[in-house]
Amino acid sequence: MTQEIRPQHELSFEDTEIAFRNKTDADLNRAYWLFKLLASNFLTQIGPPLTNAALRVGLPITGIIRKTIFKHFCGGESIEGCAGTILNLAAQGVGTILDYSVEGENTEQAFDETCEEILRTVAYAKNSEHIAFSVFKPSGLGRFGLWAKVNAKETLTEAEAAEYERVKQRITRICEACHNAEVRVLIDAEHSWIQDAIDDIAREMMLTFNRSAPIVYNTYQLYRHDKLASLKADYYLCETAGCFLGAKLVRGAYMEIERERATDKGYPSPIQPDKAASDSDYNEALLFSLDHISRIGLMAGTHNEASCRLLAEEMDRRQLPHSHPHIHFAQLLGMSDNLSFNLAEAGFNVAKYMPYGPVKAVMPYLFRRARENTSVAGQTGRELALLIREKKRRKSIK
Repeated sequence: MTQEIRPQHELSFEDTEIAFRNKTDADLNRAYWLFKLLASNFLTQIGPPLTNAALRVGLPITGIIRKTIFKHFCGGESIEGCAGTILNLAAQGVGTILDYSVEGENTEQAFDETCEEILRTVAYAKNSEHIAFSVFKPSGLGRFGLWAKVNAKETLTEAEAAEYERVKQRITRICEACHNAEVRVLIDAEHSWIQDAIDDIAREMMLTFNRSAPIVYNTYQLYRHDKLASLKADYYLCETAGCFLGAKLVRGAYMEIERERATDKGYPSPIQPDKAASDSDYNEALLFSLDHISRIGLMAGTHNEASCRLLAEEMDRRQLPHSHPHIHFAQLLGMSDNLSFNLAEAGFNVAKYMPYGPVKAVMPYLFRRARENTSVAGQTGRELALLIREKKRRKSIK
């Protein structure tokens, strides 16, 4: 969707006044204590069992969660409940990615309900200039065990084949609705042992719906050593077929799980040998995408400052407009505001992933994100340092 044209501002990721100008002093204090808890691993180690125990015995913990971690990292409990946060971001030139974040469901009814909810985000995006993308998680539309069986190329029973056909129908419905509404859609990445099956469907959707513009975006996790090659292969496939590649580039979210499973089952780990290799492939993927930007829709989903700066500087070097319709930056709501808002202030296309859903249903997502963020070296420390700097800045001008 188009966003308001803003005057360009010199890019600096150290400008905390811009990064936090939409936050009150109370917001800053809440964020400070949340990231202190994240830094101590409290939320990842103690939070889930304590929360589950409290819910089991009926303690009124939902209200506490709603006012703290949920308020910071989520937009609301419904699409309509996100409206205020969407407008708040839009006022600073940042778009929204409505992310229905209910996880762990495992029934056909739940998968159908999730599909209908994602279709509602598409309808909402069609009528809002502030929604940059829709998004869905494939395991939210079909059973994880079924994905794994398809991925392993095992023979499906007649019932499983029918079940998988329903999964593909849900995905097709969403992608077709996005195509008709001219709303971009992101297909999130998942664990390696179901990802090949997801990639196959993503390619099929791109070949069908990306004929005149990048609408469907697959996700490439560059902490995997094979994903730079996958990105290039998919681009050449799309080029040959005369369609656009939609590419969301991320580093990845399941490193420890992937390595442990590979060790347990005795196969080579799909994960890069070290962070430097992951960073190198991520940045090469950015450059490859820019080399072919006329046929690639690029979303740089990253909290990495160096990669954001590389992409911004390369766009300038290549004289690509900051508002190029094929290039977006994206970060999670409540994270890396120094990147999001300073990039937007400099005129780049930026969007925030905005999780939403009922508090109890979203808690598995919140704790998963907490585990992922604490596994990123320096992430919580960086957030804390920026919050402290802004608190001191505000105190100095009072």
